[in-house]
Amino acid sequence: MPAPPFLLTLAFAAALLAGLGLKFWLATRQVRHVVRHREAVPAAFAGTVSLASHQKAADYTIAKARVGLLELAFGTAVLLGWTLLGGLDALNRVLVEALGTGMAQQLALLASFAVIGGLLDLPFSLYQTFVVEERFGFNKMTPHLWLADLAKSTLLGAAIGLPVAWLILWLMGAAGAWWWLWAWGVWMGFNLLLLVVYPSFIAPLFNKFQPLQDETLKARVTALMQRCGFSAKGLFVMDGSRRSAHANAYFTGFGAAKRVVFYDTLLAKLSPGEVDAVLAHELGHFKHKHIVKRIVGLFAISLAGFALLGWLSTQLWFYTGLGVRPNLAGPNDALALLLFLLAVPVFSFFLSPLFARLSRKHEFEADAFAVAQTSGTDLGRALLKLYEDNASTLTPDPVFVKFYYSHPPASERLARLGLEAAP
Repeated sequence: MPAPPFLLTLAFAAALLAGLGLKFWLATRQVRHVVRHREAVPAAFAGTVSLASHQKAADYTIAKARVGLLELAFGTAVLLGWTLLGGLDALNRVLVEALGTGMAQQLALLASFAVIGGLLDLPFSLYQTFVVEERFGFNKMTPHLWLADLAKSTLLGAAIGLPVAWLILWLMGAAGAWWWLWAWGVWMGFNLLLLVVYPSFIAPLFNKFQPLQDETLKARVTALMQRCGFSAKGLFVMDGSRRSAHANAYFTGFGAAKRVVFYDTLLAKLSPGEVDAVLAHELGHFKHKHIVKRIVGLFAISLAGFALLGWLSTQLWFYTGLGVRPNLAGPNDALALLLFLLAVPVFSFFLSPLFARLSRKHEFEADAFAVAQTSGTDLGRALLKLYEDNASTLTPDPVFVKFYYSHPPASERLARLGLEAAP
């Protein structure tokens, strides 16, 4: 027997309100906890972190949390507007009247939704970049560069997203009851292809990547990778300082296209031994097959998601329960996609602690690998420098950590390594 639409409406509204309340509670816990410990550096870090740096990290964390609360409230109102208050339904009706009920209207619905959503998010992006990041000395972006990035990302999103959307919509209408399995295969193939082409063709549109010039450091890094049984297509330095003072290093690509990328800000702040330790940590993720496990997990979750969408898209109550009147004389595939993307995060949010915990476990394993291959002292010093330079608070709320943190706090990482925060 079909589920009455009002049951979905009630479930969606209840999950949305519960999630909103939980997020506000967690954010306010984080702010209170950081404020309470702002006036003193934790004893374990007293010899290495200055009070000024500790207070900067606290203030940065609090500022981001407060902006996040405003963004959360606004985002919840927008979500309600799109769904139960009829915004998506109204947009769909306007486009049906203008374009009919064919593929053009469906693509226009997806594109219009993306554009409107992007415009609604712009004020928060601007404030975060040019007020919060600027206030704490992290922003290096100019308005011109910000606009250039926005234009590039918009054009790139349209050039890549519209063909993929067209193919999935076509499969939804032409591949029969098992369309979702074909669409899942297309989506996974696209994601794997993106892993290969991103380093060489997409990332250079936004940043400059220069081969690592420091021959001594290159020799150290190459020796470390050979010792660990890894190879990469190249060692590159990215001009991260062009946009931000934050520092990082990462592996990118897939298979033979893998490359090591260092932010120029990272190389300016860490010693060669500390760079080795950070790289060894990244190698640890590959050694423990974390990347493969995450890809397999993505495959499984997305398969379940497409199967669920395949069923929901045929249920009238799915549309009406979320505030949309489906088209009676044409396809509703784009509507189903958008409603699914809007509704699923409301329910899946409550699984966040499980994924965060798994991610933190992976970080601990990568740390242990780095200590086995390099100096644990160098890793500890590198972690402290990165936490301090990125203004990551040393005193996060423990409950907030369990729910959100993909990386363990500094105190937990050093304790797990058996290290003290010594100079």
